[in-house]
Amino acid sequence: MPIYFRSDDKPVIELDPTLELSPFILFRRLTEGRSLVLVDVRKTPTPLTLQGAIDLPTPGWEPPDDTEVLLFDDDGRDAVELARALQARGFARVRALFGGLQLYEFSLDPEVVGQQTFLVPATGKAD
Repeated sequence: MPIYFRSDDKPVIELDPTLELSPFILFRRLTEGRSLVLVDVRKTPTPLTLQGAIDLPTPGWEPPDDTEVLLFDDDGRDAVELARALQARGFARVRALFGGLQLYEFSLDPEVVGQQTFLVPATGKAD
């Protein structure tokens, strides 16, 4: 989530499509049932996660080569950092969720998109 400041010191946040996926594109892909490995990179428990997501397996984990991988956390920062590092190591099919779960949840109002937002209660996260 690249951030820069305008001349009036106001921050501007831009989506980098080579590094990030927007919440709306993710929602569309999930709705269409398109294959995607969702990896929750958060270290602490929070109330929600994405349906079908796995926890980051181990610190030395490498993503599969044959499937697109989407990393996410609460605000996108850790996921972007990890996606950038994995891409630098040659894993081009890895991206981060732009704005993390906070923006995803905020963007997808169930009154607009319907009750299926693919957000589910998080379980199994250790402190």
